[in-house]
Amino acid sequence: MERVGDKVFIILGILGTLIAYICIGLSIYLSPSFSWFINALSDLGHAQKSNVAPIFNSGLLLSGFLVALYSARVLLRYAKYTGVSLLFSSLLLQAVAAFDEIYGRIHFIVSVLFFVSAGLSCIIYSVERGSVLAASAFLIGLLSWVLWWMDAYEAGIAVPETISALAVSSCIIHSAIMALRSLKIKH
Repeated sequence: MERVGDKVFIILGILGTLIAYICIGLSIYLSPSFSWFINALSDLGHAQKSNVAPIFNSGLLLSGFLVALYSARVLLRYAKYTGVSLLFSSLLLQAVAAFDEIYGRIHFIVSVLFFVSAGLSCIIYSVERGSVLAASAFLIGLLSWVLWWMDAYEAGIAVPETISALAVSSCIIHSAIMALRSLKIKH
């Protein structure tokens, strides 16, 4: 039963990452005023100014919840320190949705903490499991932010948000696949 239960939680972890992007993509599609050159992704979740806020925020909440379940149930045993870090990151993702832009400074703080903790999760996974992908994901995410801060490209903050989030998501999916493989080896 342990093996079947673990497989379910691994699938939930993968689905969690996909749900976030489905809801973000749907929100962008349904929000013609959204611009990659002006906006932050969180603009889609502003409860008073965005007609797609329920889709966007629900997607982040559900994504954070499912990744938290995966982290607590499977990743803690496969990569203990990464599991703790990713669990914290997934709770912060939920906080980004719960404290949308209406909350001003609180939203800014939880958003920054989310992106920093997600990047740290990649570093921890890289060290803990020897993952070159995780190290690369961290560097790609970091580079996207550094280049944006340096005005190396013209875009809204949604661009480095998306690049760094996709990089972190690749680590989550990779860790889930590796955890699934380790289950097959053990049984």
